[in-house]
Amino acid sequence: MSRYLNEYPVIWFGADSIWGMQIKRAYRFRFYPTPGQAITLARTFGCVRVVYNHMLNLRSTAWAQRQERLGYRATSAALTVLKKKSDCLWLNEVSSVPLQQTLRHLQTAFVNFFAKRTGYARFKRKDGPQSAEYTASAFRWDGRSLKLAKMREALPIRWSRQLPKAAKVTTVTVSKDPAGRYFVSLLCDDVVVQKTPASTGVGIDLGLTHFATLSTGEKVDAPQIFRQHEAKLAKLQRRLARKQRGSARRAKARLKVAKLHAKIADTRRDFLHQLSTRLIHENQVIAVESLSVSAMRKNRCLAKSISDAGWSEFVRQLEYKARWYGREFVGVDRWYPSSKRCHACGHVLPKLPLSVRQWSCPECGTDHDRDLNAAHNVLAAGLAVLALGETVRPECMSVDAQRLGSVKWESLSL
Repeated sequence: MSRYLNEYPVIWFGADSIWGMQIKRAYRFRFYPTPGQAITLARTFGCVRVVYNHMLNLRSTAWAQRQERLGYRATSAALTVLKKKSDCLWLNEVSSVPLQQTLRHLQTAFVNFFAKRTGYARFKRKDGPQSAEYTASAFRWDGRSLKLAKMREALPIRWSRQLPKAAKVTTVTVSKDPAGRYFVSLLCDDVVVQKTPASTGVGIDLGLTHFATLSTGEKVDAPQIFRQHEAKLAKLQRRLARKQRGSARRAKARLKVAKLHAKIADTRRDFLHQLSTRLIHENQVIAVESLSVSAMRKNRCLAKSISDAGWSEFVRQLEYKARWYGREFVGVDRWYPSSKRCHACGHVLPKLPLSVRQWSCPECGTDHDRDLNAAHNVLAAGLAVLALGETVRPECMSVDAQRLGSVKWESLSL
């Protein structure tokens, strides 16, 4: 837990050694704009999209024709010229802050591309997700209501929860999803109070039949949310394909498809948040096998089920929640033979087909459930990594090295 103290600002409360971490935290709410606000937001979304696409084309053309790299300053100067053109004067009807922010987002997209963290930036679509970001100079927040630039009335937000009194709102992002729902995200400077250290740890083996098998013996069934709505989604998509492009009936059919996709995504996100939060609250150490989901999706037989599971999002949630609340999150190397290794004696089978769900160790005779045995091994490898104090490939460690995790475990079980 102490390794995080050097990475994030820490605030101490009183003499009982309770401490909190200062973080950037976003609170997302749904709102229902008035007709006038909807028009203003539509104009803002349209201007943001046009500016982003124009500058993306400008930067791409400059490199293709002259091998010239344009940065944020060049696009900012180009935006000033663009807003003065007679056919683009409508760009001045909306707040200038979201237009400047979209240039920063474009710059970030290129930085991530050159760092090989993502693909090349793509043009924004009119029927895709829309968003606009406002900094402190373009909105007014009094603790109870939110008013954006170019709007006379406060946004009618449905406050599903209260913001912390000490939270300071620094950025507001307004978005509209393809299903036609409006959301506002308030980015705050917040403090998360660390939870009391727990005395337990858990190893997690992710799967398809069971979403997660825990080293405690619990098996969490896979919700298979997409599979539950697959037939209805296919029916709606067939109806959409038969509609004439540009017609009102096609727009209605597209909206029905988008709403079903939104329902699937929301249900999956809720399941992942509830499970990850419960595991973080109950355990001090959380060990998970690192998976290459993008490579696993190349399997044509399992790609749809793997995408439906949401493993990457689940691991991401565990990682940042563990960092917030003072837990130890350990990612075990993907090549570690967690399923083939006997957690009782350490014997490793030469191979274990995926169809074999139960097996007996030829050395000690212990009967194993494949997933439960893997969860035990993941926890042992995670504790060994914490004991050695460095990131190593657990499959290269001996059984005795993995048992060193018990030393670290005793120090965490205070």
